[in-house]
Amino acid sequence: MEQVNQAPDSTPRRRRSVRMLGATLLSGLLIGGAVPYVTGTDGSYLSYLVLDERTDAEGAAHAADRVRSAGGQVVQEYPQIGAVLAYAGGRFAEKLRGRPGTAAVGATRTVPVPSPPRPLAGTAFDPGRPTADAVERHDDSTATVPDPGEHSDWNLAMIGAVERPAGHAALLHPPLDRPADRSADRTGAVPTAQQLAQVTVAVLDSGVDDTHPDLRAAVDPAASASCADGRPDSRSGAWRPDAAINESGHGTHVAGIVGAARDGHGVTGVAPGVRIAAVRLLGSLGQYYAENIVCGMLWAADHGARAINDSYFADPWKYNCPEDADQAALIAAVGRAVAYAQRKGAVVVASAGNDGQDLTAARPDHRSPNDRTTGPPQDRELGTECIRLPGELPGVVTVGAVDRNGLPASYSNYGRGRISLAAPGGDPDSGTDGAVVSDWPDGKYAALAGTSMSAAHVTGAVAVTAAQHPDWGPEKITAALARAADGNCVQTLPVGCQDHDYYGAGILALPH
Repeated sequence: MEQVNQAPDSTPRRRRSVRMLGATLLSGLLIGGAVPYVTGTDGSYLSYLVLDERTDAEGAAHAADRVRSAGGQVVQEYPQIGAVLAYAGGRFAEKLRGRPGTAAVGATRTVPVPSPPRPLAGTAFDPGRPTADAVERHDDSTATVPDPGEHSDWNLAMIGAVERPAGHAALLHPPLDRPADRSADRTGAVPTAQQLAQVTVAVLDSGVDDTHPDLRAAVDPAASASCADGRPDSRSGAWRPDAAINESGHGTHVAGIVGAARDGHGVTGVAPGVRIAAVRLLGSLGQYYAENIVCGMLWAADHGARAINDSYFADPWKYNCPEDADQAALIAAVGRAVAYAQRKGAVVVASAGNDGQDLTAARPDHRSPNDRTTGPPQDRELGTECIRLPGELPGVVTVGAVDRNGLPASYSNYGRGRISLAAPGGDPDSGTDGAVVSDWPDGKYAALAGTSMSAAHVTGAVAVTAAQHPDWGPEKITAALARAADGNCVQTLPVGCQDHDYYGAGILALPH
């Protein structure tokens, strides 16, 4: 959810996707959801993640004791990974680092808030026991398009989910070992809605509008929640986007790509019929702070997600560098949460990013920290050890973008060994026919382009594979995706689909 072709900006607001009206590019996408903070105090607080050396409930309890002894306030324990979220003053981390049993401590933000978030009644973190019954201010500037009637699906044709649209140039040549008529093998590629209904995938994003006609039957309230302040809030509707935050429809768009219903209206998802756990990450400050990601990842894992879609990057540092103590702690915390989800059986899917950068090379970062309220960003030169979260963590399926001709999108990050595979992301400059059309809140539709869209296609493909092979774990599913992507490569592309810097294993295709 990063902006394509963004001009330099001295403000902390950053956008993460591309939207279009007709052929006009209206750049930008940043999203969120409101979380009230207690006011009226004289103090100022930063949020911290504190990791114990033990990665279990005992470790979390030990970390919580350390926080209290150092004068901090524990806001949330993460017993699954031996960590806690705490609020305290500015030099809190120095008090805890180096204490016996403490593995890492890091501030998750750079700008203080007046106080910790206030309590949420009835929303204790109880894995596996749901209690349920996504910055700029909203200005309705998002470009929307008419109901496409399930006809704007070049992206689905590219991956073999539907027949190739008649009257259009071939998006990709059919794989040499498959029939030229994709409809001949479509039945085997797409499981039934009943099979997909047994599969849950999580969309960690700005929230999902489950009242949208394409999604109302897909979103599972019992598996959905808000993690907008690092605590799981499973109260009814907490997972929905906050209309007070501009561009908060991004999560609805992503969810539509994953699993919109096939009903003759709107759009069709890659996996129509799949169950969607909507997990809203963004709070009122419009950031994907590490505690939000940790909370969302653990919630999704504990509620049976077979795939977890992450179309964002962590804030406030666009890339986290391990030589910085705070950023090292964020890498460790999100890394533990990702590893936990993978052990629970989830394939973690992430967007590669829209900076057009080689992730294997030194590169600049002119946008961090992006939660600042005044002044310019730091002018950082990054080494290859500095990584995007969660996309460059071990085992994460990181997805680059291609346009409707199968060529690498100019905005897509790349790098050999950093990109797992490529998928339809669209072209922001080619009009709605070249973008990815999907759902938008209030029953609307929008055309966006970005690696956010690419990741969502892969998440849908994971759901399809899991429905076909319910006994497969993450390793077998990702291996099947890699084989199918390699088979979907063609030699006629000018760049060559075997250029692993851009394509990874190849272009996404539904496995058989």
